[in-house]
Amino acid sequence: MGLSGASHDLEQGRESYSSSAWATAYETLSRADQQTPLAAGDLELLATSAYMLGREDEWIGLVERAYHGYAEAAGTQRAVRCAFWIGIHLALRGEMGPATGWLGRAQRLLERVDGECVEQGYLLMPVVFQHEAEGDWEGASATAAEAAEIGERFGDADLFALAIHAQGDVLVRYGRVREGLGLLDEAMVAVTTEALSPIVTGIVYCGVILACEEVYELRRAKEWTAALTRWCERQPDLLAFTGRCLVHRAQLMQLRGDWLDALAEAQRAGQRFEEAMNQAAAAKACYLQGEVHRLRGEFGQAEEAYGQASRLGLEPQPGWALLRLAQGNAPAAAAAIRRALGETTERPRRAGLLPAAVEIMLATGKLDDAREASRELEGIATEYESDMLRAMHAQAGGAVELAAGEAGTALVDLRQASQAWQQLEAPYEAARARVLVGHACRALGDEDAFALELAAARSAFEELGATPDLALLDLLTAPVGDTHGLTARELEVLRLLATGKSNREIAASLVISEHTVARHVQNIFTKLGVPSRTAAGAFAFEHDLL
Repeated sequence: MGLSGASHDLEQGRESYSSSAWATAYETLSRADQQTPLAAGDLELLATSAYMLGREDEWIGLVERAYHGYAEAAGTQRAVRCAFWIGIHLALRGEMGPATGWLGRAQRLLERVDGECVEQGYLLMPVVFQHEAEGDWEGASATAAEAAEIGERFGDADLFALAIHAQGDVLVRYGRVREGLGLLDEAMVAVTTEALSPIVTGIVYCGVILACEEVYELRRAKEWTAALTRWCERQPDLLAFTGRCLVHRAQLMQLRGDWLDALAEAQRAGQRFEEAMNQAAAAKACYLQGEVHRLRGEFGQAEEAYGQASRLGLEPQPGWALLRLAQGNAPAAAAAIRRALGETTERPRRAGLLPAAVEIMLATGKLDDAREASRELEGIATEYESDMLRAMHAQAGGAVELAAGEAGTALVDLRQASQAWQQLEAPYEAARARVLVGHACRALGDEDAFALELAAARSAFEELGATPDLALLDLLTAPVGDTHGLTARELEVLRLLATGKSNREIAASLVISEHTVARHVQNIFTKLGVPSRTAAGAFAFEHDLL
């Protein structure tokens, strides 16, 4: 093929790049490069095409070539950008030595430029990350704002979106949530309305969604995940960012009760991340798979998925602790959740552990510890002003009050939790809240309300495939004939006692205090005329009370 063929490939490659046909762009630009080495600008097109196809190592080599091409042609400012992107990418991969070298090279080149230029704003971005790493969030925010101002002044949409996203993320992480979310929204407006470069578009999409998820801003996470999905679907060849998109989608699917779809998406995401050698992201996909398996009662598969997440470097909590609780090993669950809380300092991450801590502490009879965890969750929910966090706290706080014997107070919180979860379209959490509402109603003497709430919860659990929750409901609501003078609550206690559960475990299952269980057990002995737990269990089997 002669020069005309190379020119044809180059033209076709540029057109394919413009239409986001990454595979064709990569193929034709590579072919043109093999015949006649591409100029720096076209090397950048080839590099981006490679990146979007998941060829990150190849992308680095091509950007290095573009850097040298610009430097030789006196294109200093474009060379600075190439060095910046290489340095940032290496830093994100943890290769700090080479990253520092490339960023230093970019800085030296920039010093040769007379006057102000937009690349000065780009080289402020590593300073933002350095401030944040040092805990100087005010310095990080101010530096990001300065970079955003430079991007806006020079009309560089890429820099503006990157900088405003970084500033919003910093503010959200350090407690100025409303202000930070406003900046993240502004970054997403830039992504959806302006012609950003493909890589910057993907970075901002995923970064904003992750920030929203970390502070439990569910509505925004849903909106931007839907937008990211549409963006990915418009590019059939796309591999970069699609694994992250699948993880975001899987998380939302799990929350809204589409568990099998969530499992499939998480498995696909894990495969994508393995192909891209993104170990941290693959670990998150494994954790999500463990969550779905645990909720469905597939404990062996859950343990395997959590273990894989751990091997890939992710702490599989609180899922692992909740798995141990579901398996009947409450001491191991308590040890795991205490240890996880002990080494977690960031408040949003603690918020993800605290509801499990409440549940596990109640299961082990540690009412004061459960109350303390609930109070901390309340403080975080107030600080971050998240509907999801408020629902989490209402449910945890209601469970604590119910266990303490304050059914009337508990019912107010639990009703609020149930309604909030319904509004958030989270059927599993709403059903669990309704079970607690039912217990509170029974404690207040309203057996009809107890039956209605548990029937509604059962319907949701059946649709979801929540086997462990259904098993507990079966135990609580099994029909009996002659009750031998036992109340409905005493029958519940007897059924659990007959399975070998301790008073502490019964208290956790029924969300009542251990003292109350002991009183019920004594009443059962008296009414049935039996001297021991073993005899009570035998009586229950013999007289079909189970």
